[in-house]
Amino acid sequence: MRKIWQPALLSLVLVALLVPLSAACEPGQLPAGGEGVLRLWDTGPVTLDPAISADSSSQAYIVHIFSGLVRLDHELNIVPDIAESWDVSPDGRTYTFYLRQGVQFHDGRNVQAADFKYSWERACHPDTGSGTAATYLGDIVGAGDMLAGRATELSGVEVIEGYTLRVTIDVAKVYFLSKLTYPTAFVVDRVNAETGQNWWRQPNGTGPFRLKEWKEGQQLILERNEAYYGQPAQLEQVIFYLLAGAPMAMYEMGQIDVVSVHSAHIDRVRDVTGPFHAQLAVTPELSLYYLGFNIAQPPFDDINVRRAFCHAVDKERIAKVIFRDMMMVADGILPPGMPGYDEAIEGLDYNVEQALELIAASRYGDVSNLPPITVTVSGYGNYIDSFLGAIIQEWQQNLGVEVSVRQLEPEDFIYHLKREKDDVFMLGWVADYPDPHTFLDILFRTGSEYNFFEYSNPDLDALLDQAATEQDEAVRLAMYRQAEQHVVDEAVCLPLLHGINHVLTKPYVEGFEVSPQGIPDLTRVYVGGS
Repeated sequence: MRKIWQPALLSLVLVALLVPLSAACEPGQLPAGGEGVLRLWDTGPVTLDPAISADSSSQAYIVHIFSGLVRLDHELNIVPDIAESWDVSPDGRTYTFYLRQGVQFHDGRNVQAADFKYSWERACHPDTGSGTAATYLGDIVGAGDMLAGRATELSGVEVIEGYTLRVTIDVAKVYFLSKLTYPTAFVVDRVNAETGQNWWRQPNGTGPFRLKEWKEGQQLILERNEAYYGQPAQLEQVIFYLLAGAPMAMYEMGQIDVVSVHSAHIDRVRDVTGPFHAQLAVTPELSLYYLGFNIAQPPFDDINVRRAFCHAVDKERIAKVIFRDMMMVADGILPPGMPGYDEAIEGLDYNVEQALELIAASRYGDVSNLPPITVTVSGYGNYIDSFLGAIIQEWQQNLGVEVSVRQLEPEDFIYHLKREKDDVFMLGWVADYPDPHTFLDILFRTGSEYNFFEYSNPDLDALLDQAATEQDEAVRLAMYRQAEQHVVDEAVCLPLLHGINHVLTKPYVEGFEVSPQGIPDLTRVYVGGS
């Protein structure tokens, strides 16, 4: 799951410092939205098409409007969703899913096995233009042929009867079920999806909420799906105010019920004598924020240059001074809490002398011979976040290089980055499932949809192939640790930080918790007056 840093949007948060603030709502005070209504601030989705979405902003909505065969529970375990149960063949290649009967789309039509076959074939059809289908459905036999336009159906997906679906994958892979929890594998209504290019603005989903209203740039409302097949949501509505103002100010004035805390406010929030400390929840996120190098072109096709740029950044200072210790310094790729996480990984530490020696050892010989560097970021206007400014300043001071920034509009960034990137790009990645495959294989394998680095190494690919099919968990995780060290040594990217969510929640809101994937499960939330 891609979490995009959008520095331009942070300026909206900083405006809160200039707005007169009222007192926080008292415990037990009923919000203006009323009991059963949750009010949130957000930027809004880019798309609500499960086959297309590749950003966490969109997926926060999609996972509540749509659903799939399986899902991850609160503890990130794979549990049944529309599939009531499933069998796996002895060779680990064939899965037979038995769907619940009586599951309905929001318009009342029953969901059957054929709907999943259609949805996956639609995702794999070249005309759909999915940038995620190869990653999350590519293990299915026939997916590669469909994606390449050589076939019109998935030969590895068979409807046995109305509510039984058989799926065959190329090789036994322990993480295959985990991939089916990603939105690309969700079911969509064929009639709905074929009404036009923007069908998803009126989606006919299967999830616990349905889209009631969407005024772009203003407001989006989800309402409870009364016919939901699972545990119904306790909330009647969730109102998202889209880019409505300064979030912290809105929270303090009682206009929204939950807010993510920015570093500009963290000292007030951490004050144990202040009004906010008791409302603060701090939860780790399975994420990596990084600067990626475009290895396909100079100067970052030279490993010595890549390593030099890594050694020239003081991540500890940035985490402490700019982020106020709200994020954790990343030495490697895998975040704490991820299976395979290696606390002892050997990162490229801050060492200016070594950085200059590496530049001297590169084919450029001296920093004066390096070309100007351009960093591609997501944002609007000329605003550069202090975090990125600090990194650029360190590169300029420590290496003597010229660095500029080019912005892509946030709604286009992740979808056009592969062809639009310059020398360096700034991005975040949040785990789609609790397996190192979701970081190391999806990001760094040759030809992967999300290998924006253009990195290719046959030895790493071979190791990832072994890890993908290894059934012994200890051996498999050891392989991924080896792969992670390889990526760090090759300086494919500059790992910067692992995320930690800091969220304030009003006392009358119960059950709001941001998952390690960075998305709250709104079905667990209750809003009351006492």
